[in-house]
Amino acid sequence: MTQTPLYGERAIAEAELICFDNPRPGRPYEVSIELPEFTCKCPFSGYPDFAVLRLIYQPGPRVVELKAIKLYVNSYRDQSISHEEVTNRILDDLVAATAPVWMQLEADFNPRGNVHTVVRVSHGTRQPC
Repeated sequence: MTQTPLYGERAIAEAELICFDNPRPGRPYEVSIELPEFTCKCPFSGYPDFAVLRLIYQPGPRVVELKAIKLYVNSYRDQSISHEEVTNRILDDLVAATAPVWMQLEADFNPRGNVHTVVRVSHGTRQPC
């Protein structure tokens, strides 16, 4: 018997980075988004890794929709991927979707085995607001 995916699982599987037009394209400003429940799997052990993602960006022509980014990051829950690769991949996907003036993503992983990892990646040049 095949089990039908739950509605949340379907939403995550169908997630796309939906964006909308920047409502203030002529004004420099920053958007900060914190996603405190990020999970993926260690590619070596298979154990879960937990992190807080902190995104700060200065929009270009497009702004990412909040529910879309939530579902997008939830799609990593069952993926085996390193801290460094997942942080860079998320940034690359967000840059491709939004074309920001500047963007920084910080992934602050929970300590595991007495090791605390923070990966910070950026794109573009930050402008004064």
